[in-house]
Amino acid sequence: MTSLLGAYTPFYAAYEGLKAPVEHFTRAASKELGGRGISVTAIGPGPMDTPFFYPAEEKEAVEYHKTAAALSPFSKTGLTDIEDIVPWITFMVSGGWWMTGQTILVNGGYTTK
Repeated sequence: MTSLLGAYTPFYAAYEGLKAPVEHFTRAASKELGGRGISVTAIGPGPMDTPFFYPAEEKEAVEYHKTAAALSPFSKTGLTDIEDIVPWITFMVSGGWWMTGQTILVNGGYTTK
């Protein structure tokens, strides 16, 4: 999942379009699987440093990605670090079982612009 679904950023329309069905699937699967005691929740991290995408992107998109991350003053780098996401995953598989059918945007305020 991705926080780009809540940010409406340029250069990523196709990427966001491919992620939107995951959000819908999360809601639908939670209804189907809830009766069996299975909760389904998606985590949408903010911008992460994922250089494996950079070769496929235009230079302007890479620069936007790197500067837009600066909107998150809560991380060491301005980007979402894996250490920022782990506590949320841990919560979801332990005490967060009651939350289901949701997409949680864990992004240090990236989508508050």
